Amino acid sequence: MKAHDWFVEHRVEYATRILDGDDIATFEAHLVNCEDCRREVSRIETELAWLPMSLPPATPRPGLRRHIIQHVLEDSRTTGRRWLLPAAAVAASILLALGGWAAGRQRAQALENEVTALQARTAALEDTLSVMRRGRILQTSVAVGGRRGGLVIFADETTHRWSVVVHGLPPAPPGTGYQFWFICADGMVRGSAILAGAGGSTMFTTGMPETGGAVLGAALTMEPLGAATGPPRGKELAHLML
Repeated sequence: MKAHDWFVEHRVEYATRILDGDDIATFEAHLVNCEDCRREVSRIETELAWLPMSLPPATPRPGLRRHIIQHVLEDSRTTGRRWLLPAAAVAASILLALGGWAAGRQRAQALENEVTALQARTAALEDTLSVMRRGRILQTSVAVGGRRGGLVIFADETTHRWSVVVHGLPPAPPGTGYQFWFICADGMVRGSAILAGAGGSTMFTTGMPETGGAVLGAALTMEPLGAATGPPRGKELAHLML
């Protein structure tokens, strides 16, 4: 074998970057003075350039491409080695392209789910802000267990929707929970149950009740758990009239 034959046989391996570091350095030093090898390596790189199909590259496990090339070489020694080297490079590149496509699809699905969630949150915030920009504001303080919080109502008199904020309340004692009420002409109408704790704020937007007559105000009570119907049974914490 002539010295130049080694470079001829390893053109594909150099173009697909599967040579060892020392071999790469040797090959690159040879390319400086060999126009034939430069031209052939350029042709191979051009033919393989379409394989990634513009997808982000996926990182193969260590030694994957070398394993594929060696497997093909071992099986093809008796039938001719040179024509299978490009096929091995194509197989390795296709595996990389498929891996990149799968990773890209998973990322696209995750982004789509994130966008859907953000759109839902934005719609809720826009609904709340539309109420807060109009109408009037009602507020009162609330004292529970030595802690002082408050109840604030942004009442939209055009759409008859309220944004309600309850803040500064400690967690309700075991067996009880906070309950928001509408004070109506025909009596108290149950609104939303309120989850509060650690001094945080709870905010929700609500329409007017369909029963009970005209809405005259609102109240906040501490009710026993399990009492989901009927009039208030617990302690009244706040009382607001329109």
